[in-house]
Amino acid sequence: MPDISEFRPRAVVFDLDGTLVDNMALHAQAFESFAAVHQLPPLTMDLRRRIDGKRNSEIFPMLFEREMTWDEVLQFEEEKEGAYRQVSRGRLVPVRGALTLLARLEAHGIGVAVATSAPLKNVLHTLGETGLDARLAIIARGDEVARGKPFPDVFALAAERLAVPPTECLAFEDAPIGVAAAVAAGMTTVGVATTFSADQFDAHIPAPHTVVPDYEAFLDGPGRWLREEAVGSR
Repeated sequence: MPDISEFRPRAVVFDLDGTLVDNMALHAQAFESFAAVHQLPPLTMDLRRRIDGKRNSEIFPMLFEREMTWDEVLQFEEEKEGAYRQVSRGRLVPVRGALTLLARLEAHGIGVAVATSAPLKNVLHTLGETGLDARLAIIARGDEVARGKPFPDVFALAAERLAVPPTECLAFEDAPIGVAAAVAAGMTTVGVATTFSADQFDAHIPAPHTVVPDYEAFLDGPGRWLREEAVGSR
């Protein structure tokens, strides 16, 4: 495995929920209400390993254990994700150090994008509530590609929109399924331990190249070079 502290990406791709924004507890709260109404099993860590990072079109058939029409998926999506948007309004904050990292990437002229399984309404809501919409203009969504995570499609789309080869991108992910997708795309990958522990990431195949608790830790560790003054900035 390469020494990530020596890697100098031309672009950085972030997952959104739980990776850039500290919102997974709010998603879990909305899910618990949804599960209670529909008499679904509780949201255990084992279930999270299976569904976190997947698209709703894949999650709902798994939860209800049956095939669904597209209209049914959209109905359940609006119900569950609408509850998330309601409960999270005014409560969303970026993961510690995210704004600093984005500022340092901009100073170094490194492009950024989001690769997410979240539906469009959630993306607009979450980025707007945190002010990240002003910093992240390039978005690739799971519903824009043929296959969702753990397949590489959404990360490949993000790299295409950045006009940077995936092998020259650094990806941040908070879920093992997302790590698998980024690695499959050819990206060097960092696990953000907001939901899953470092041990859980390391036990998963493929594992990320490194794991950090937040972006301040990344900037104090393998990303320390980003704190340096950018060449040509004087």
